[in-house]
Amino acid sequence: MTTVHVAASEPDAQFLAPNQIVPMLIGATVDEVERELVLQTLARCDGNRTRASRVLGLSVRTLRNKIRLYAASGIEVPAYQD
Repeated sequence: MTTVHVAASEPDAQFLAPNQIVPMLIGATVDEVERELVLQTLARCDGNRTRASRVLGLSVRTLRNKIRLYAASGIEVPAYQD
């Protein structure tokens, strides 16, 4: 399993060019990449599922179902921050 989470959580990660991001993703499964994208988006949206679903282009229901699967697998999901 590729550790995309560590690279994506770096402060300058939002400024990486696509040719810098792709090598970090090689070796990761589509499910792993999707999970990291969902978790990172939730974190940047302060756990706001409605806003994260809009950013991701998913319905809130689909996002909620993905979160439920991640939590059932023991993966920590960012909580809503006031």
